[in-house]
Amino acid sequence: MKLAMTEQPVALEHPLDMLERAVEDNGWPFERSGHDEINLSVAGRWCDYHFCFTWREELQSLHVSVSFDMRVAHERRSEIAELLVSINSQLWLGHFDLWSDDGAILYRHVLIFPDSTVSAAQCEALLHLAVEACEHYYPAFQFVLWGGKTAKEAMAAAVLECSGRA
Repeated sequence: MKLAMTEQPVALEHPLDMLERAVEDNGWPFERSGHDEINLSVAGRWCDYHFCFTWREELQSLHVSVSFDMRVAHERRSEIAELLVSINSQLWLGHFDLWSDDGAILYRHVLIFPDSTVSAAQCEALLHLAVEACEHYYPAFQFVLWGGKTAKEAMAAAVLECSGRA
């Protein structure tokens, strides 16, 4: 006679609970606006970045969108669109979008987690990846919007890597 072995379901921690701890550890103010959403602001070198993390159970995915206080006027949208194409071709993960309604620039990325197995390290990596992308390309957006530069000129400035100290 064989004994039937039943697997006990493993209680997995909600991904946003792990992310919430990482956010608290960094001392960033946040708001848990629901079971599946966290909003927070992070002070960057250039501006404050506003994050929205959303867990989609049916897709088993964690979505992050990051906005910053920058709006694109209609007359500069074609140049910004060209800049977005250039920037997005350089990014390995995530992408920048331009919302047509209000001209907001956003960084977005989604991580998919089969069987909802998410680690705290993955959540933190997603957070830091988004900050890094925004910090790196924010000056390029400024060059086009406030400096009157072309997308090509802004990208040339954005890809410069400084070494050493002056």
